[in-house]
This record gives sequence, C-alpha cells and structure tokens, in this order.
Amino acid sequence: MKLETVLRQSESDILDEAFSALQRSQVAHYERAGEMFTRDRLAKLFGLVVDAIETRSLIPLSAYADRIASERFEAGFDISEVQMAFNSLEEAMWRRIVSAEPPDALAEAIGLLSTVLGFGKDTMARKYVSLASRKHVPSLDLTALFSGVEEGSPEG
Repeated sequence: MKLETVLRQSESDILDEAFSALQRSQVAHYERAGEMFTRDRLAKLFGLVVDAIETRSLIPLSAYADRIASERFEAGFDISEVQMAFNSLEEAMWRRIVSAEPPDALAEAIGLLSTVLGFGKDTMARKYVSLASRKHVPSLDLTALFSGVEEGSPEG
C-alpha cells in the first residue's frame, strides 16, 4: 500500500496522538490558543506533509512553514513550541508507518517522511531565526555561551 494511503487511513489516530503529545509537553502558547486551534494546525500540517509525499513537491509545505514561522514569531511563540508541534506529528506518523509498512518498504517510507518533515522544520526554523535576528529573543541569546560577545569586551 502507498505510504500516503497508509497515513490518510490513519489520519484521525495520528492527529489524536500528536495532539495528546503536544498537550503533555505543556507548550504555553498552544495551550492558550486552545484545542480547536491546535488540532486545526496539526491537521493542516498533516495534510501538507502527506500531499508532499504524494506529489513529491515541497513547494506548498515551504510556503506554509515560512508563513507559520512569521505568524508564530509575531504571536510570541518560542521556536521550541513550534518545533514541538512538528515533532509530535512526526512521532505519531512514524509509529503508524512502522506498524503498517512491511519491512522491505520501511526504509523508503521513513526516508520520505523524514525528508518532508525535516525540510518543513528547517524552513520554519530558518525563517524564525531570520526574524529573531532583527529583534532580541531570549531563547536565541547565546551570549552566555561565548566570551567576547559583550560590547566593550577586550576579546571582541
């Protein structure tokens, strides 16, 4: 059976599992946004991932990841919260694939899913970091990790 068919047939279970994982992670902004918002966003991402696997086109996912990075950044979401949403969906999809795919098809299925989700996460993160570099964001303050980064420091 095609990977996208396996995923679509399990969509409801995958989305429930992803939502539960995200809820357990206690990501503040998604909790405040509410269940309907969070489930809707997970479903949108799920659809784009499955469509990308089916069509072998990352263009719609790229546009979406870029847009949600901007939206979540402006709404005050930490990048880790958005990554957690991607990760919770990815884990749920992986579980379904591993249990449904025959061993000889597993490598390709996992490769396709990992490629698509990795691309989406990378696109989102690059846009988020680009936005954050224009504005101080506590989660991206790396000054404590390196000497010589403070103004007037003899090393810098």
